[in-house]
Amino acid sequence: MKQVVHAACPHDCPDACGVLITVDNGRAVKIQGDPAHPVTRGFLCAKVTKYLDRVYSPDRVLYPMRRVAAKGIAPQSADKNVRATRSEFERITWDEALDEITARLKNIAAEFGSEAILPFSYGGTLGKLGYASMDRRFFHRLGASQLDRNICSEAGSAGVKSVYGANIGTEPEQFRQSKYIIAWAANIHGNNVHLWPFIEEARRDGAKLIVIDPYRTRTAACADWHLPVNPGTDVALALGMMHVIIKENLHDADYVSRHALGFDDLRAKVKEYPPEKVARWTGLSTADIQKLAREYATVRPAVIRMNYGVQRSENGGMASRAISMLPIVTGSWKEVGGGFQLSTSGAFKMNDVALERPDLMQKALGRPARMLNMVELGKQLNETNDPPVKALFVYNSNPAAICPNHNDVVRGLLRPDLFTVVHEQFFTDTTDYADIVLPATTFFEHKELQTAYGHYYLQISDQALEPLGECRSNVDLFRELAERMGFEDNCFRDSVDDMIDQALNSANPWLKGMSRERLEKKGHIRLNFEGNGTPSSKPFLPYAEGNFRTASGKAELYNERLKAEGLDPVAAFVPPTESRHDASAKAFPLELLARKADNFLNSTFSNLPSLQPMEDTGLLEMSRKDAKARGIRDGDTVRVFNGRGEIQLKARVDGRVSSGVVAAKLNWAKLTPGNLNINVLTSEKLSDMGNSATFYSVLVEVELFRGSPDARSQAATSVGVRR
Repeated sequence: MKQVVHAACPHDCPDACGVLITVDNGRAVKIQGDPAHPVTRGFLCAKVTKYLDRVYSPDRVLYPMRRVAAKGIAPQSADKNVRATRSEFERITWDEALDEITARLKNIAAEFGSEAILPFSYGGTLGKLGYASMDRRFFHRLGASQLDRNICSEAGSAGVKSVYGANIGTEPEQFRQSKYIIAWAANIHGNNVHLWPFIEEARRDGAKLIVIDPYRTRTAACADWHLPVNPGTDVALALGMMHVIIKENLHDADYVSRHALGFDDLRAKVKEYPPEKVARWTGLSTADIQKLAREYATVRPAVIRMNYGVQRSENGGMASRAISMLPIVTGSWKEVGGGFQLSTSGAFKMNDVALERPDLMQKALGRPARMLNMVELGKQLNETNDPPVKALFVYNSNPAAICPNHNDVVRGLLRPDLFTVVHEQFFTDTTDYADIVLPATTFFEHKELQTAYGHYYLQISDQALEPLGECRSNVDLFRELAERMGFEDNCFRDSVDDMIDQALNSANPWLKGMSRERLEKKGHIRLNFEGNGTPSSKPFLPYAEGNFRTASGKAELYNERLKAEGLDPVAAFVPPTESRHDASAKAFPLELLARKADNFLNSTFSNLPSLQPMEDTGLLEMSRKDAKARGIRDGDTVRVFNGRGEIQLKARVDGRVSSGVVAAKLNWAKLTPGNLNINVLTSEKLSDMGNSATFYSVLVEVELFRGSPDARSQAATSVGVRR
């Protein structure tokens, strides 16, 4: 029997698409975007369009597996046929797997304390239950270490919240009414594609698109104006813009006086950032900085779509803070089609306490468990801790690919005394170091509650298929583990529907009237911004009349808390320690952008044969000037290195980066020559706010590679990867 099932894409993307899955006799035969969803509007990105290839891939992990060979990358899996990794494991039953996991966790807790166990998860799924529900309950009750999940968005979130108090922004549907759209470190065409049609509608009506990005992205190539700012200098540019706007009285004095605190402090601060001075830092001309500021302040309505590339610098929090001040200074929040968007996630406040049950830590330890930052995984696995990390439980993530300082991460994962469990859909870089691999469901195979960080529609994702093979969802896995561990708390018997009901039982007025039954019937429902349980189609203008989520209720252009943390209470540009403005640039003079691929999603999708031809991998993009100075021609193999590591890549000499900047894309290490990826060059240094990763504050040098092809694997051998 053929049926169409409504689902929602849970992958780490702002669009959170409504999806229709056609199922014929128990097999999915078609996937399409939901035409009734006001943002998805009937189409999907190139990645998810091919999702049937993922669900039915012959490379899926379908059964529990136990390692039977030494940890590390097997020689035969260094090409794109990752199925060879299966030979490193033997199939076992779920009972055998769970018994072994339970015994090992109990023994480690008894000998070293329960905090010697570290869960490691992130955005492999952003489904509300798969991301944080039964898993958190389990590790809280176990008394395991907590994971500070800061690798991606925390610096930007901290910066925006320091001004607004919450992550709430302009809804995507309003972009069609904008006249001046700034995509600030936002590759909309590549990774926020459902915003793009709204922008195109605006442009057909006369709007202008400006892209501020050190890399000539797909979006920059389509823009009316691309400003290739130097990496890590966005703070200075935003302050320079406000210098011009305030000096020329282009700001909204009435809005600022009624709805902001600290404008006089901001006025004094921006005097230190005249365009002439900012130009030297940013690499932009004085005239362009002035033009940008004047146009942004006078062409109305104007909106800024800022993405997380801005905050992957040492000063990423301050950059996000400074940029987010711009629509307050101009008062553009008053207008439909104005404002700012980094994330809409702050609008979906659910009952996370009921879902995650942090109180269970008190039962296990009598106190909250210690917190370890996921950015510093290499350090946590290699340095002496009390207690040391003796067990790593990975799900929703691929740390061997995505964590900075890759060589140290691999050293830690290779430890023979580290017991590692990985719950996964494929044999990823991380499964190469696992003792036990457990098969995980895709979003086709379980039910979910789906929020978004790029729009305001809450969704139910219905289960379309029975799990393939012996795959289990996160909820089912951790419920079973809790039973094996002897945890008798009633919360471990909650069903998926129970937990959806608990999540929706929130004090958030925008969830008023929202129920599982309504969501199941409609598929998607816009948040209730009227707060009365009645859906409204009126444009959402969160800050038109102030109503900021700060303690003062106003936008905090001056924030006393930042001063207490040793940061400028207004905003200030402090060059990253790894930048061309620092003395270390003499040894490593090029700034590296360790970018995400357009056609993969972080490390997800990069192993699929149907998507691999869409992405040029293994490249280092350079300017002609930098290549010529080093005797490098297009297509040459080059050695890219710094004090942390090195990697061999193929030079792509083109105009996508400015002089002084090079760029390379993230991929699985075992799908890259030498079994290394670009994170061999990135550091565990934390951002100024939010303790997030600093992937874009990296200095390197590049030279023509003169070794033999076999030398490409020397760096892998040096960290102990078995060849």
